[in-house]
Amino acid sequence: MLGAFTFNTAENLPIGLLDVVAGRLGVSVPATGLLVTGYGLTVAVASLPLTHAVRSVPRRHVLTGVFAALAVSSLAAALLSSYGPLLAARLVTALAQALFWAVMGPVAVGLFPPGVRGRVIGALSVAGSLALVAGVPGGTWLGRHGGWPLPVTVAAVLGLVSLVTVAVLLPTTRPEAEPAALGISPDRRRFALVLTAGALSATGAFAGFTYLVPFLGDVGGFRPETIGVLLVAFGLACLAGVSLAGALLDRSPHGVLTGAVAVQATGLLGLYAWGARPAAAVLFLVLTGGALGPVFMATQHAMLHCAPGRTDLAFAANSGAYNVGIAAGAALGGLILPYAGVRAAFLAGGLLAVAACAVLLPGRPRPAES
Repeated sequence: MLGAFTFNTAENLPIGLLDVVAGRLGVSVPATGLLVTGYGLTVAVASLPLTHAVRSVPRRHVLTGVFAALAVSSLAAALLSSYGPLLAARLVTALAQALFWAVMGPVAVGLFPPGVRGRVIGALSVAGSLALVAGVPGGTWLGRHGGWPLPVTVAAVLGLVSLVTVAVLLPTTRPEAEPAALGISPDRRRFALVLTAGALSATGAFAGFTYLVPFLGDVGGFRPETIGVLLVAFGLACLAGVSLAGALLDRSPHGVLTGAVAVQATGLLGLYAWGARPAAAVLFLVLTGGALGPVFMATQHAMLHCAPGRTDLAFAANSGAYNVGIAAGAALGGLILPYAGVRAAFLAGGLLAVAACAVLLPGRPRPAES
């Protein structure tokens, strides 16, 4: 959970400090934005090849290596004062994160009975969501008051704590012998449907979410100080969503996934249709935030059931597909904005979420074995 919190914080921390970092490095804000987009693309591309490369290495050793890379690259980033080396350090962190998200799920759930694996995935997702609610805002505050290297150094320390914890406490077992190494009910068709739905959902979500601030200002008419409060509400809704979904995931995994995508579609289309009305905008914003985390969480949980082979490779494929969706969504919204305005980006996002629902509806998973 601490690793999930730290990686998500490290990934998104530059968003709140783009101007600060740009000023210190002497580069433009768009160039500094590559610290975020380059990170996400690296995770998307590297997840599956990296996981395949270490498929025979005990997971305790993999995770200690991952946290060592996080600590060293974060410390290096805090000490660097030029753009190129800083970007390189960020990409090393991204490679570590790509491997972390692939292996940590099967390792964590393998420590518990099969009947509570949804709750374990939920706990990891809550920790990841806390990064958006507390980690990024807290790191932004530290960076603006003490310099941007300070929160990056904190990330290095948290990575070191995670490393020591895993190295001391996690059992060493062969990857193929771990309890959650293989899917419970292998199903190639279901696997493909979940990957497709997750990618469509991510593309739809980030076609709108990437441009949420201009939408709230231009369409909703909210003042800048109010938009800040609404972003906090969005993060809290995401945290509440993963908490609720995690409690229900073991009982109704298909229902949670389909329901979360449906709520996302409702939120995005509601913002498109009624976003100019402040009360309606807040309602549909909360619905969108409440669905964002549970969708990815539920697709990860589905990998434990329908993976046609190793679950770590299935997790890597799911993470890669989702991150491709994130990048595609941001690009799609950016293409739409100059021609049809920011409302149209939310319409496109909502329609993609509807398409994800349509992908999921025909096929329910086979009953899981206990």
